[in-house]
Amino acid sequence: MSTSALELKDIYKSFDSGSKQVLDGLSFTVAENEFVSIIGPSGSGKTTLFQLIGGLEKPTSGEVWISGKPTTGSRGHIAYMPQQASLMPWRSVAANIELALQVAGVERKASGIAAREWLDRIGLLEYADSYPHVLSGGMQQRVSFLRALLSPQPLMLLDEPFGALDALTRQQMQRWLMEIWEQNKRSVLLVTHSIEEALLLSDRIMVLSSAPAVLLEEIEVPFARPRSPQLWKEPLFNELKQQIQDLLQ
Repeated sequence: MSTSALELKDIYKSFDSGSKQVLDGLSFTVAENEFVSIIGPSGSGKTTLFQLIGGLEKPTSGEVWISGKPTTGSRGHIAYMPQQASLMPWRSVAANIELALQVAGVERKASGIAAREWLDRIGLLEYADSYPHVLSGGMQQRVSFLRALLSPQPLMLLDEPFGALDALTRQQMQRWLMEIWEQNKRSVLLVTHSIEEALLLSDRIMVLSSAPAVLLEEIEVPFARPRSPQLWKEPLFNELKQQIQDLLQ
């Protein structure tokens, strides 16, 4: 039996000496090479959940397991992509990628070659020697995702990575991310406020209640991969979107 990339076992989290309950017994898994999204109302504890998985916080009770090992309260087991690209401004675009490769164990010379090959694959080779500030928001997020993709950890956490982008750039980035991920599969857990984004990208969607958060429903996304860019026109897509909207009311 294959090991889950992530397993959350009965996670409870409260703050202020127990007076503020945020997570109320969450349990779910992310399989190897599976793309799972979490969607829930604002303030439902999604950020807290990511902090628990990343080891920045400890649950009040419950356990976090990554790749079959207990990692509760332990850092260094995940790759993380935040809403803002947070690239190192003093390093060139290529050097930001090289660092991720070197952390993954690639030798310095090989990492320089590989960084340019990857930038070519994502259409940004001409910016290899530029600094991040010259890139648009969407370009910065491409580099940020690539850096997370190339890190050695088996699990990627994506924290509303396109939330700060305008609507058109966001749609372009969703399609781009879907194509890159389908070619280079990793285990992904995405937090998003966008039901369409979750349906477009995910294998499964975890719908959370408002705080204290419980798992309202786990939805299997039935669409075949590679996903069609016209997926949103399918009746089933809109049925599932309405089902999730009703759950979030």
